[in-house]
Amino acid sequence: MTSIRQTSTRLADGRELVYFDDAGTPERARRADERALDPRPATPTMRFDALSAEWITVATARQSRVHLPPADADPLAPQSAGNPSEIPDDYDVAVFENRSPSFGPATLDDVPAPEGADAAGEQAIGAARPAVGRCEVVAFSPDREGSFGTQSTLRARTVVEAWAERTRALSAVPGIAQVFPFENRGVEIGVTLHHPHGQIYGYPYVPPRIRRIAQSVEAHDGDLFAEVLEGERQGPRVLLEGEHFTAFVPYAARWPVEVQLMAHRQVADLAATTPAERDELARLTLRIARGLDALYDAPLPYIAGWIQAPVDAHRDDIRLTWHVTSPRRAADRLKFLAGSEAAMGAWVGDIAPEDGAARLRDAIARADEQRPVEALPWQEVQRA
Repeated sequence: MTSIRQTSTRLADGRELVYFDDAGTPERARRADERALDPRPATPTMRFDALSAEWITVATARQSRVHLPPADADPLAPQSAGNPSEIPDDYDVAVFENRSPSFGPATLDDVPAPEGADAAGEQAIGAARPAVGRCEVVAFSPDREGSFGTQSTLRARTVVEAWAERTRALSAVPGIAQVFPFENRGVEIGVTLHHPHGQIYGYPYVPPRIRRIAQSVEAHDGDLFAEVLEGERQGPRVLLEGEHFTAFVPYAARWPVEVQLMAHRQVADLAATTPAERDELARLTLRIARGLDALYDAPLPYIAGWIQAPVDAHRDDIRLTWHVTSPRRAADRLKFLAGSEAAMGAWVGDIAPEDGAARLRDAIARADEQRPVEALPWQEVQRA
């Protein structure tokens, strides 16, 4: 079985850093962060938009964050004499608090909620409150270039473990209502670092996307996720099927490239998955990620995030799903959110989901042939 090791420490300004060592990595001593850092920025403020019933965070400290630095100034590489980066030591996977967060560093332990405030319910015009919560960076590798899809199966398994364990930890932080692990990939998406990495947001409210899903679940007479999955598994848009998860292009896909990988059983979040489910996630997500890059024989810009149930609601009816979207509609063309989508939220698809699924199946097959996703070491032992 896995023996992924977690080691928690603190950076020079007090931010938490957690190392996740691949299974089989020898235990190693960890160096302290000896940088002289400025104090952490103040917790941003959230303002309530009464017309849309949405919270908007104003985080001005993010204007100063690093933007596409040269390789020798990579803030996610292990620290060296010439590069005082964010991670003091060599590592396999590292998770640390963002220096310029959208939420936090304060929690409800530090900043009590205003009297009568309810982030999920009705709010007064002009309402505001501290944007408590947590924003973390997940460095997938010490390598300076790549993405999730360029990692080995063993490393992907460590990333899955990090996502799951940080979901568990952040769900226990006072004031966090929703945990969202995700990866932005490509400058077309707005990525500011080439280093292979993702992020985890701990929101102090349930975000609009999850609120809309919750409303659909509540309005449906039956198990909505189970019925969606059953219909997709019988249809023409299936990409991959495992013992625990199925990947498909959704029936009403919005984006030119869109994939959902949904759990077969009702599981609320990554923290609730079993070791066997995490093993399968490592292999299936890798195959999908490599297939995406084989679609146009070039790295594909995308957003890949985890739909999870809120911390304290809908644990029995919102099901864990990995959702990947890309704006690339052709090898040399992007879909831009113009008037209808951006202003009105009324989507127009450029590619039929069935055609998109056929193209993605072919791309995954090519990727499987060019770089097969290897089994995990303990799976090889079990087969022997």
